[in-house]
Amino acid sequence: MVKIVIRTHETTAPLALARQLNIPWRFPSQTAVSRMRRLGDIAIAAALLVMTFPLLLIIGVAIKCDSPGPVFERHQRIARGARRVPLLTFRRAVHDPADRLPAWAQKPTRIGAFLRYTRMDALPQLINALRGDISLLEADGWPNPFWD
Repeated sequence: MVKIVIRTHETTAPLALARQLNIPWRFPSQTAVSRMRRLGDIAIAAALLVMTFPLLLIIGVAIKCDSPGPVFERHQRIARGARRVPLLTFRRAVHDPADRLPAWAQKPTRIGAFLRYTRMDALPQLINALRGDISLLEADGWPNPFWD
């Protein structure tokens, strides 16, 4: 009977188990893990963009018909390495060219309220994931005002 007792941290548990069983073990390199994550992000984002493309077009036309202004909004977020990333979303509020009002005080459009309720305003973030700005597992970064 073999009794295995592991008293290590979770990240080193596979290595300790492999040593006790005399199995050669090597952690995957960080670059291999990040490459696999990036390939997964590209595959998932591309597949979802292809499937939701007609919906994206319909939402874009509805936003343009509902109120004047751009279809997309760009929000600054802080990503890994403290780099600033423009996060794309569909515009939910009435366009204010002077950008005088804070986000919480802007008047939502009819389409914008529906998009926020159904969370479809975040569909353009798939473009950010395809470009490599964000990962699908960690889509939201820190809002910019906390870092300025």
